[in-house]
Amino acid sequence: MVQQAAPSVILHVDDDRDILEITRIALQVVDSFTLHQFDTADAVLSTAADLSPDLLLLDVMMPGKSGPDLWNALRGMERMAEVPTIFMTAKAEDAIRADLVGMGALHVITKPFDPMTLGEQIRDAWRGRRQGTGPGAGPWAP
Repeated sequence: MVQQAAPSVILHVDDDRDILEITRIALQVVDSFTLHQFDTADAVLSTAADLSPDLLLLDVMMPGKSGPDLWNALRGMERMAEVPTIFMTAKAEDAIRADLVGMGALHVITKPFDPMTLGEQIRDAWRGRRQGTGPGAGPWAP
């Protein structure tokens, strides 16, 4: 199986409407990714069977079900089990980053992020995954 040079379809979940819009502009308009966005974990879970993303981009702290909780639920679904995941968080503590990467996250992006470099950060993490050198290269490395 040939791996893609970069993800083309991203499933993004964040409870903050401003972050959703900034991310949409950065990734869909500026960087031409196909983006499926949701503002709650429940909304994703109700439609996940119809989606085939290359990458999950999840907020860590959301009301109801957190990003890591949503990730665990998605990994229980056959179509989502092996989808690489990048988390976004306002908590820049090293322990949180290390925990997420230790659980298999591809990368952790700290908010506030630079919308003009968001696409490049995602592509860099993806390249690290393909080469087996990124922080979360583990489960998805070739």
